[in-house]
Amino acid sequence: MQSNTSGKAPKALRVAVLEDDPDLREAILLPGLRDFGFDVSGAGTAAELYRHMLKNTFDMVVLDIGLPDEDGLSVVRHLQELPDLGIVMLTGNHSRNDRVRALRDGADAYLAKPADIEVLAATLHSLSRRMRGRTAPEVAFEKPANANARWHLDTDGWCLVSPRGEVIALGAPERILLNTLIAAAGAPVEREALIASLTKDVYNFDPHRLDMLIHRLRRKISKCTNEAVPLLTARGSGYVFVAEMQH
Repeated sequence: MQSNTSGKAPKALRVAVLEDDPDLREAILLPGLRDFGFDVSGAGTAAELYRHMLKNTFDMVVLDIGLPDEDGLSVVRHLQELPDLGIVMLTGNHSRNDRVRALRDGADAYLAKPADIEVLAATLHSLSRRMRGRTAPEVAFEKPANANARWHLDTDGWCLVSPRGEVIALGAPERILLNTLIAAAGAPVEREALIASLTKDVYNFDPHRLDMLIHRLRRKISKCTNEAVPLLTARGSGYVFVAEMQH
């Protein structure tokens, strides 16, 4: 899915976070996932989660094993009966048996605390893409394996996907920057245009912030993939994004 061009606001992935630690839930998980483009709701108990789900539709649920009113593995068994719902366990319990049970009972992914928001966001984006693949028509599998072997944006521009399928979760400034660069279809984008995409107050924007954002984004791409970074410097003009890199 490329960046939204219809003029309509993109629909964010809806995620319910079941975590009984209010500080972790309200100060870290919820604001952190919002920064990566998710529409999130929090719950402190299984009962509260179930009440939320009676009134709202969610794409994915993130939950812990240790809960005050119900065992997290029991919650997983209830949730896996719902169609098209992704389940991610985020827990401080490092028991191998609990991990095996969670995945066997229906969890799609199992992450250990302390929470790394960037890893959690990338996991949710990857899960969303896999879930879409489950319901894709069979003709989709008739495409050549390298039909989409290029860098592209997915989930309304909130993640960058490499030609090999690695998912890189993007924060809001990174999303704006890459949407602007990829929209140029391989042509260089001047620094002034990139700055204008990031802020309305271009005269008080420190240009070094753009360089630092590019640097961090390159480092993130390099860390998450084993492929050549597609974000290049265009001498004397700005930066260019090359969707199809030569290997």
